[in-house]
Amino acid sequence: MSEVRSGYAPGTPCWVDLMAPDQRAALDFYRDLFGWQGEPGPPETGGYAVCTLNGRAVAGIGPATAQDGQPPPPTAWTTYLSVADAEAAAGAVAAHRGKVVMPAMDVLTFGRMAIVADPSDAVLGLWEPRDFFGCEVVNEPGALTWNELATTDVGGATAFYSAAFGIEAEPSPEVPGYVVLKVGGQPVGGVQGLDRLPPGTPPHWLTYFAVDGADTTVDALVRAGGSVLQPPFDMVMGRIAVVSDPQGGVFAVFEEAGPEAA
Repeated sequence: MSEVRSGYAPGTPCWVDLMAPDQRAALDFYRDLFGWQGEPGPPETGGYAVCTLNGRAVAGIGPATAQDGQPPPPTAWTTYLSVADAEAAAGAVAAHRGKVVMPAMDVLTFGRMAIVADPSDAVLGLWEPRDFFGCEVVNEPGALTWNELATTDVGGATAFYSAAFGIEAEPSPEVPGYVVLKVGGQPVGGVQGLDRLPPGTPPHWLTYFAVDGADTTVDALVRAGGSVLQPPFDMVMGRIAVVSDPQGGVFAVFEEAGPEAA
């Protein structure tokens, strides 16, 4: 079932968003690529747009504006973990050698959020739901399907996420060296070492969106001004490509393997 009708268990990735220098261009790009609908929000939300797919919330896109004399945020997709208490979760991050980038704050009546970084400096968000719990559709073309941490220390990272959020970690039986993150026994994300990626790649969380065809999606992305960082390739679960939108927001697309590949 791809629709989500209730909140996510604490520790589960529940939302992703992008802060873009040109919000309108980003909204148009993802509309054309994934079929999203979204418009800039009211001033009290800072213009933040909640994008929908077939009428259900799928991701956020906001304007990358500087706050309190700080530089504008980077053009990057941010993964948010659902938490029961954003303040307490941010405190747990700090207690286990992570950093609190932005302390917990209210987002109107929708929920409470914080931005943190793990000990390797991979940035992620925390979301304490109130009126809004996060993605209302997942695991279908155009929607979030996976979240993956790339880190300098896989063992240290899994220990951190276990201690701070109660997330379980198990080696993947299909992919040597890959770790599957679980909440309540259910896979919710993955971890891999930076040794698998190009030299100089910093630790980060990568957002995967499901697509009907990885190759055709990449072709459309290139025609729209995006860039290909890792061309489509096959792995045990399906076909993947890592790409960037025209403003530099990096994400991955995932085409699930057909029954004949099982």
